Amino acid sequence: MNAADYADFGLLSPATAGTAASRLTSDSQFIQAMLDVELEWVRVLAGAGYVGAEVPAAVEAAASAGRYDAAGLAGRAQGGGNPLIPLLADLRAEIRQLPLPQTAAAAAAVHKGATSQDIVDSALFLMARRTVQVIGADLRAAAAALARLAEEHRGTVTVARTLTQHSLPSTFGLKAANWLAGVGQAGLRLEEAAASLPLQWGGAAGTMAALTGLAGRGGSPLGLAAQLAGRLGLAEPVAPWQTNRLPATALAAALADVLAAAGKVANDVLLLSRPEIGELSEPRAEGRGVSSAMPQKQNPVLSVLIRSAALAAPGHLAQVQAAAGGAVDERPDGSWHVEWQALRQLLRLAGGAAAKLAELAQGLSVHRDRMAANLALTGPLVVSERIMAEVAPLLDGEAPGAGKTRVQALVNESLSTGAPLADLLRAAVPAEALPDARLAELLDPAGYTGQSDELITRITSHFKEWSCP
Repeated sequence: MNAADYADFGLLSPATAGTAASRLTSDSQFIQAMLDVELEWVRVLAGAGYVGAEVPAAVEAAASAGRYDAAGLAGRAQGGGNPLIPLLADLRAEIRQLPLPQTAAAAAAVHKGATSQDIVDSALFLMARRTVQVIGADLRAAAAALARLAEEHRGTVTVARTLTQHSLPSTFGLKAANWLAGVGQAGLRLEEAAASLPLQWGGAAGTMAALTGLAGRGGSPLGLAAQLAGRLGLAEPVAPWQTNRLPATALAAALADVLAAAGKVANDVLLLSRPEIGELSEPRAEGRGVSSAMPQKQNPVLSVLIRSAALAAPGHLAQVQAAAGGAVDERPDGSWHVEWQALRQLLRLAGGAAAKLAELAQGLSVHRDRMAANLALTGPLVVSERIMAEVAPLLDGEAPGAGKTRVQALVNESLSTGAPLADLLRAAVPAEALPDARLAELLDPAGYTGQSDELITRITSHFKEWSCP
């Protein structure tokens, strides 16, 4: 079999190809994670006196993923329904061939008291914990860059858009701060989820029956499992959880949140970088954003790929949740198996999106002139909410509430005829009731950005410590 024919290099997955998360979740890395779990378990058993002191050294010598044929293991995994079974056979064979004493005893000691699901679940979470460290670093870098954008553009007035239309004046600093709020919340949740990823260790049916003989030989089964969790950097479980799949759904949901937060940033950049809007542009890089047929184009590829990852996430999350809802008995029949690829894809998608988000945020170009020009398209109408609140009472006359109808009519006239709203208001409201200077203030968009400045401060302050690279 030609292994290259079965390898996935990510040609159809540009959002994740070549990223650290993709490398950390490769088949080779998963094989290594399974080997690491087996190795640390024999170290725990040796420490408890249940296996010989020479066992860990023999297992360690064979516990390198490079020794094993990933493509071959994948094919043979169909025989038992999981990749640990053929790997375990190969690991024992490798140990027996080592030029070390007691290799037969070491081979027999591997996997004592464990079952395939213990290794696969624990290895998946070990791989996830390692990958989340990289994702978290990229999210923090992105958050720090977004915080700098928020501070730099506190006073950059732009138009807020609701339901695709100009609504009220805002600032680009607040938009960046809101991006930061989403990324920060998602990053914190992911770190919390990663910190609570538990070891799975229950034996063949979750009773730990095969470990009961250890009670008088250096520790209880639960105590030994706790030692293993500590050695692997996983959380100590309250109990085996092979059919309670909420640890998997919690991780999947946290990864999906990362992708949703990154997707929001990408969506906004895609909209605002359209030539007819032109308020933002992505950082340029040699060979990126090019078109195969149109040399004038500079495609916002970072945002496109982040968005593609965000759109893919819900399907994988639903798959993990469906698997949890379909778990039966003391070992799920098929629903457990379907989790593996979904979790790996979520790790890869979140890792790819986080890396690209950091680059996007660090190099994003903000075009103040275009923001001002687009804001001017609506002109004073963008503050019609403010006009309604302050001018309408001046036009009530003897009929309370009539002023609102009057102001709405003036706004409608401006929209339909193009007549300046300032002129219409000036003609409708006596100068003694509304002096020219005050009218000019009311019509200035920069004077109606609400609590933008305070909101920016609250958001950036809240995530300041977390986002420091």
